[in-house]
Amino acid sequence: MPAMLLKKIRKKFLYISNDLGNLWGRNLRLFNAARGARILVYHGICEEDHLRYNNSFITRKTFQQHLEYYHRYFNVLSLADYFSHNWSSDRFNICITFDDGYANNYKYAFPLLTQYSMPAAFFITAIRDSGRDVLWNDAIAILSKHGPGEFHFHNTTYRSNRYGQYVLGSSNQRLTDVLREGGFDSKAMAIDSMAGFYNYRNNPADDDFWQQLTPAQIREMAASPLITIGCHGYYHTDLARMPLPDAAAELQKSRHWLQQATGQPINALAFPYGSYTRDLVTAAKNIGFDQILTLDFYFEPDPSDPALRERFVINPYISTTNQMIATIKKTYAC
Repeated sequence: MPAMLLKKIRKKFLYISNDLGNLWGRNLRLFNAARGARILVYHGICEEDHLRYNNSFITRKTFQQHLEYYHRYFNVLSLADYFSHNWSSDRFNICITFDDGYANNYKYAFPLLTQYSMPAAFFITAIRDSGRDVLWNDAIAILSKHGPGEFHFHNTTYRSNRYGQYVLGSSNQRLTDVLREGGFDSKAMAIDSMAGFYNYRNNPADDDFWQQLTPAQIREMAASPLITIGCHGYYHTDLARMPLPDAAAELQKSRHWLQQATGQPINALAFPYGSYTRDLVTAAKNIGFDQILTLDFYFEPDPSDPALRERFVINPYISTTNQMIATIKKTYAC
């Protein structure tokens, strides 16, 4: 049996075992005994079909199940309390963050967080300041799903794979990965070239998968004592792959726009894709960010940097029980 298949079977068996663990109290013992802290990363929330265009969404029902578990077994704290180590010693500590600034965060997450009185931080791009209202990767994902079998762009032919993604035939490199290497102009050109594939703006069922927060929605959320608003770049580009002056300029512009939208100082930053360099961290601090989030630490000084923290991304493929266990253990090989 191929090693990869065997690994998948073992993980599936483990997840089933974890779910069955609820029946005899094994998981309850783990939840009650767990100590420590974790920053979690959510993205989009929708009502159904959460894997329609990407693997970063969960349903509103699942998110509410997560909040129920947090309420029963965890201590949910604000980003400021996480950075200041104002943690509970009696429970495992959770800091909830959302990336990408979807309008569905306002529609679904914000009311539920208010209902449960749980703090959260929302990291938002300034894409609306550019005159656009959709992140480039969301537009590409939706248009690719509805596009023809082949797409020709920049003298290169991309073919649609079984997941509805355009890839290079010779390497299977995804179009989105190719576009991530460049600046926003090439991303905008690709979106414009694909615009005729599908008019997602005329399909209300797709709204949750692309619509961005409006300034009015951001302002309302920022007014809540539960909510922290942070920066997630300007165009949602990979800042670490840009010239440092250009990346710093994007951070400065996005911070300025968010401060205007909220009427509040913005001192929290989450790097898009968790991608960064040490020089970029220094530039962010010079701009005024003192709460800086990535996914994994890349460099030796990172763990001792008081402004830098790691995060753990929510898995949309597993049960709520398995998500809670993985959160505590910080691994999906749990």
